[in-house]
Amino acid sequence: MPKYLFSASYTNVGVKGLLEVGGSHRSDAVDTLVASVGGTVESFYYAFGDDDAYIIAEVPDEVTAAALSLRISAAGTATVKTTRLLDPSVIDEVVNRSVDYTPAKPE
Repeated sequence: MPKYLFSASYTNVGVKGLLEVGGSHRSDAVDTLVASVGGTVESFYYAFGDDDAYIIAEVPDEVTAAALSLRISAAGTATVKTTRLLDPSVIDEVVNRSVDYTPAKPE
């Protein structure tokens, strides 16, 4: 199953909710959410910086990943960026793939 990195930033409403229920409660809610679409959460971390939380999850496909991101963002408590993660073996395939490309030449 493909893995995705979900980077979440809480809105003011989301921060208020987090203050009420705590971090473990939200982590459990994400576990339940991802399981509801046939996926699993590999890791969930809160962080300082541009994003407030990072979740790595396996979900069935890109449509499922997009649906999760869209539904969470639509709720108004967080905005989510979704990044498809690639296994090193995929990169092995990539570097061995032949493509016909002519780069632009600087003038």
